[in-house]
Amino acid sequence: MTPAINLLLKSKIAHQVLQYEHDAQAESFGLEAAQKLSLAANVVFKTLVVKLDTQTLCVAILPVERMLSMKLLAKAVGAKKAQMADKAEVERVTGYVLGGVSPLGQKKRLMTIIDTSARELQTFYVSAGKRGLEIALTPDDLASILNARFAAICQ
Repeated sequence: MTPAINLLLKSKIAHQVLQYEHDAQAESFGLEAAQKLSLAANVVFKTLVVKLDTQTLCVAILPVERMLSMKLLAKAVGAKKAQMADKAEVERVTGYVLGGVSPLGQKKRLMTIIDTSARELQTFYVSAGKRGLEIALTPDDLASILNARFAAICQ
């Protein structure tokens, strides 16, 4: 059990945990998850942690096949600029290793933005907090438990 799964169980949110054999040589953890679970890349979402010009951290959740637009993310949260957060800071603040960062059960609750493309889906998949482990749930349930907002944040 990971903190992400424990949070969903405690909150009584319907979900499904999927597991696959992680390949340490994989170039993209998210695309690897989609491929190994036989899922379309547009339903598997990655969790990125970004540092804003205000020095606060923010979580961006977007399809693994897409690229994050720092400009759109900054605009969505009322900042001027955004950049990828430092690996060590991400791991310290979330409690997860890169490639296994879940938006759920992080050590510190961060402002979270989910790409609007998730709204078109009944179910989508996010990291369960460990490489090789994904959680299936509804975008609205994820947004609700995280107090997240939806915004167009992809290039």
